[in-house]
Amino acid sequence: MASRRAFIWPLTGALLGVALLVVSAERGMTRDSVLSLLGTTQTIFGQPIAYPTEAPAKVAASIVTMQPGEETGWHRHDVPMFCYILEGEVTVDYGTKGTRVYKKGDALMEAIDWEHNGRNSGLGPVRILAVFMGAEGVPDTEMLPKPPPQ
Repeated sequence: MASRRAFIWPLTGALLGVALLVVSAERGMTRDSVLSLLGTTQTIFGQPIAYPTEAPAKVAASIVTMQPGEETGWHRHDVPMFCYILEGEVTVDYGTKGTRVYKKGDALMEAIDWEHNGRNSGLGPVRILAVFMGAEGVPDTEMLPKPPPQ
């Protein structure tokens, strides 16, 4: 799938940044009023961010809420996904790439085409803002069977 993607993320990010500044200026906000969460051209594994081009672009945003101990189930994302941890703590198991813990205030570009499972490892709910930068007809998330023990 990566071969069908164009590497236009820097352009998309620049346009988003300009849009935020324009909206901020219209509301009387200054550059100091905007908190930058993340600026990157790579995922957490150093993969270049590749935007799907096989269909019209589509951006989708969700807030995922998980109770203590709850898991996402094994899945992968075939499109770039920005995550911001609004509340709580989540531990993500990336299989052979290990685990990572994300806490309130962390921002990241999730791995593309990599199986993983998230678990609320905190004492309270975890809330995650997930923004998918995909294309019409391309699934943002694909659920997978649990991998065999290693």
